[in-house]
Amino acid sequence: MGALRATGRSAAGLLLITAGLITATASVPVAQFPSHRPSLLARRVAGSVTGEDIVPLLRWSAPEAAAPYTPAQVTDAYDLAPLYRAGLTGKGATIGIVDVYGVPTIRAELARFDANYKIPAPPAFRIVEPAGRVPAFSSRNPAMASWAAETTLDVEWAHAMAPGAAIDLALTGVDEVEGTSGFAQIVRAERYLIEDEHVSVISQSFAATEETFPTLRSLTALRGAFVLAKLRDVTVLGAAGDWGASSPTSTSGDFYDRRVVNWPASDPLVTAVGGSQVFLGSSGRQLGAPRVWNDHGTATSVPSASGGGVSADFARPSWQNSVASVVGNHRGIPDISMDASCRPGVAVYLALPGEVPASVRACGTSLAAPLFAGIVAIADELAGHSLGLLNPALYRLGAEHAPGLVDVTAGNNSVRVPTKTGSAVVTGYSAAKGYDLASGWGTVNAADLVPELAGKALISGRSANRQRRARARPS
Repeated sequence: MGALRATGRSAAGLLLITAGLITATASVPVAQFPSHRPSLLARRVAGSVTGEDIVPLLRWSAPEAAAPYTPAQVTDAYDLAPLYRAGLTGKGATIGIVDVYGVPTIRAELARFDANYKIPAPPAFRIVEPAGRVPAFSSRNPAMASWAAETTLDVEWAHAMAPGAAIDLALTGVDEVEGTSGFAQIVRAERYLIEDEHVSVISQSFAATEETFPTLRSLTALRGAFVLAKLRDVTVLGAAGDWGASSPTSTSGDFYDRRVVNWPASDPLVTAVGGSQVFLGSSGRQLGAPRVWNDHGTATSVPSASGGGVSADFARPSWQNSVASVVGNHRGIPDISMDASCRPGVAVYLALPGEVPASVRACGTSLAAPLFAGIVAIADELAGHSLGLLNPALYRLGAEHAPGLVDVTAGNNSVRVPTKTGSAVVTGYSAAKGYDLASGWGTVNAADLVPELAGKALISGRSANRQRRARARPS
């Protein structure tokens, strides 16, 4: 998954730095952020690929690209307004976010993001370092710069979806490099969030290809935090990846020429969040049916599509028995999908130390995971408690054709990838009616899904909202 990565770590989101002021289509324009020249970070990373780079995913966006989506557009697209009107914003829930290094300016970034989009500040925003000392930040360190952008994306957009939820940001100090380093510290940080901070949901925007772990035991030894989360009824989300049906072999820049998936999204104790593409008007109204996210050959020259497929390490869990004809005897991912497309991406405010503050666009399943984390936090509020492992409920709702799950029936996650011998096309999976390995159960409508997950009756206005949504769905 490591989009955003300049040196081979696995931050999952894809960030595209814009070279000028963005003209927004919503009522609160990105142009209220300060004008800026191209930052040193963007100039350093955008145009070059060295032998140490895995893929050049931190780059300039096309000048003619549409303005990135704003919080108002995205929250309307997922029909959160009826929940907000009912006073449901995630109050009482805490979203846990785990990132490497972080960024020392995150509080100021979030405050400016909130002021620009008229979002109230979170009731609490805690930053902890539970897995050892985090080294001093340097924006000239490509790994730190990439993780800083990832941290900003995770925090701003989880908060945009659930403005009433508290945020706990846990930082670690060892870079996560595929299956070889960093995960032990991440597990320690997540156990701390569960045991000491009592978070409701954890959002993970990082991963490694299953095959890059030295042994199966080395992977399964890292599951302790997920086992604890299940016991404590904490929901754990994992971004499914940004390279379609393939994934990197290592930090060398090569990809597998066959179908593979990423962990921790592939873990049965984690809800895997894949990528879809939504088509929105200026108000957030959907202009067409959502598709599987696949920007390959358009936004980037490297694989840029939703991860999805079957695990090489985990057997099919019982709650996937209803989709055994799709997944076979293995754990299939994703379970659900949220917006991840770089066309046009979402707006993020980034102000790295020593760099010029920038309005940027972000995309990838690194975005999809915190988007869904916000929805889960609101469901926790309605239920009055954290919901824990969501997968059994999601698959029951899928089998019942629940209105909170919006089927995605178009698109695929096939990609062409660079390999040691040149390049290869990895034929992925196509969206289909019901569950599939490109979009899971599809995307969501929060006004329906939140009460479905919480097991409570919906607020008034449900029928009107559903009728409005039905007009935008494919026949």
